[in-house]
Amino acid sequence: MMIQFISHQNAKYSYLDGIKLALEGGCRWIQLRMKDSSEDEIVSLGKEVKKLCEQYHATFIVDDHVGLVKVIGADGVHLGKNDMPVDTARRILGQDSIIGATANTFDDVLNAYNKGANYIGCGPFRFTTTKKNLSPVLGLDGYRQIVSRKRAQNINIPIVAIGGILKEDISEIMSTGISGIALSGAVLNALDPVSEMKTIIKILEK
Repeated sequence: MMIQFISHQNAKYSYLDGIKLALEGGCRWIQLRMKDSSEDEIVSLGKEVKKLCEQYHATFIVDDHVGLVKVIGADGVHLGKNDMPVDTARRILGQDSIIGATANTFDDVLNAYNKGANYIGCGPFRFTTTKKNLSPVLGLDGYRQIVSRKRAQNINIPIVAIGGILKEDISEIMSTGISGIALSGAVLNALDPVSEMKTIIKILEK
């Protein structure tokens, strides 16, 4: 069971606020995603996030920026479909770094697995406003099909559902055989993000 928090900001919380709240709520996997920020801004905030993640013994992944992983001291990188290929990133970062890859189809999963990804972020589950240029929405049936093909071909890689997931979706999503979920807005837009994260973790543990 994996739960990932993908950083985001809204009118109420900065990127760092959101990450602190997710960690306080018990999340132990943070992905720093700052799509419209400069590399300097990402490095500066990334170093703060690194300290927080060490304090909470949390895994810390940077979105997209392979070249910043070692500068910040992150545990790895998450690569989108239009980012650097997984095998190229692996050559740069070495075997000890975590590399996640975005997938929308089983072929994407297979490709990332063959190139040496450690996990897959698979989605979107439904339409989401936090991502531009969205791939086709998967829904529960999409996850069921991908998981069943993965099992049929004996592919052992964790698949994390992502994209517009809310608390009330979690039980059904986990019933598809997926390994975990990634959340952003569902936590930050809650009245009390810390207790929302705690509740979500309880649902996942069931």
